[in-house]
Amino acid sequence: MQDLHNLKDEDLQGLPPEAVTALAQQMLQQIQRQAQDIRLKDAKLEKLTFELARHKAWKFGAKSEAMSAEQRRLFEETLTEDEAALEALLKQAQGTPPDDTAASSRRKPRRQPLPDHLRRVQHDHDPEDTACPSPGCGKPMVRVGEDISEKLDIVPAEFFVHRHVYGKWACRCCQRLVQEAVEPQIIDGGMPAAGLVAHTLISRFVDHLPYYRQEAINARSRVHTPRSTLAAWSGRGGAALEPLYDAHKRFVLSARVLHADETPVALLDPGRGKTKKAYVWAYARSAFDPVPGVIYDFCEGRGAQYPIAFLGAGGGQDERSWRGTLVRDEYKAYDSVMSATPGRIAAGCLAHARRKFDELLLDSGKSAVAEEALRRIAEIYRLERELSALRSDERLSRRCSHAKPLWADLHAWLQLERSRVPDGS
Repeated sequence: MQDLHNLKDEDLQGLPPEAVTALAQQMLQQIQRQAQDIRLKDAKLEKLTFELARHKAWKFGAKSEAMSAEQRRLFEETLTEDEAALEALLKQAQGTPPDDTAASSRRKPRRQPLPDHLRRVQHDHDPEDTACPSPGCGKPMVRVGEDISEKLDIVPAEFFVHRHVYGKWACRCCQRLVQEAVEPQIIDGGMPAAGLVAHTLISRFVDHLPYYRQEAINARSRVHTPRSTLAAWSGRGGAALEPLYDAHKRFVLSARVLHADETPVALLDPGRGKTKKAYVWAYARSAFDPVPGVIYDFCEGRGAQYPIAFLGAGGGQDERSWRGTLVRDEYKAYDSVMSATPGRIAAGCLAHARRKFDELLLDSGKSAVAEEALRRIAEIYRLERELSALRSDERLSRRCSHAKPLWADLHAWLQLERSRVPDGS
């Protein structure tokens, strides 16, 4: 059988009729196979194109059969994975290399430069022979530049063992034994070092990995850590962090201006088989403090007793009770917080007030009152940005001369607009 790929013109000269017939049949069979391959490739391209179009319709479509916003949020990552895989398969089937630069910058995030603090492992790629490869030359070439490309890589979590060896030293004359004391640990006499305890806490409470998943992850490195053991480590680690929390609380409450707010969180209620609403209260130092700080207090409710217990209550010279200016919204519980200790000053939060006008503009589509309120508040924000770099005394002086008239005009305008709105509307 002739090899059709290597067939030349001279091979066809003087062929007998039988050989020509056999060659024609062989060429016909190859053409049929190629036609079948082309049909299969076209079918695959059509399928991939259809799947890619369907995924894009799911992701970006506005038709009635498209996913809702909540559904898109649930499946956005999976859709992105499938879309990237389909595009790669489509490029592969078309015989064209993938081109990331051709992708729409409107849909894909712009690549950010890799952080400078990351460790760099340099790989040099130079020719083995730096002599000129041109025939008859062979002279040494000169390096005139370089192209640098950086690839992000990761070393998976590695378990290792700290081996502490405490030597024993004895004096034969005095019959005295000397040995270094054991270094303090988070869990004395336990297996985990401080780094493993911190990793377990971060995985559980920052990355939200349940203990049974951490147990399976650690088992891949042939490290046996039952979930009950991990929970015990977290409990001991949390107890060890309490002095740090207390010190941080003292630092935050040493500020004379605090911002306070609360947000609901879901709390498991095992007895009822569902969740109930709890709250995390946040207390932050002022943005003008040279060292920022924020502390959180988890509470089972939203009543005034929780911030009162955190900030303290009492009169006289009680040093445990915080005094200063509290920036907060108009939640009624803060009235009891302010009256719990003399010397506390209430300050309204402009961000909360502005939010109401912003919501009004979004709900109504167009509101002259909301637009004017946002414009006036924007002037105050613009001035505050200019004053942020000044010292406190200079900032107070500029506020009295520049910001106070803006606030007075805003107050007068709000009173005028309020008189035009019917009660209960």
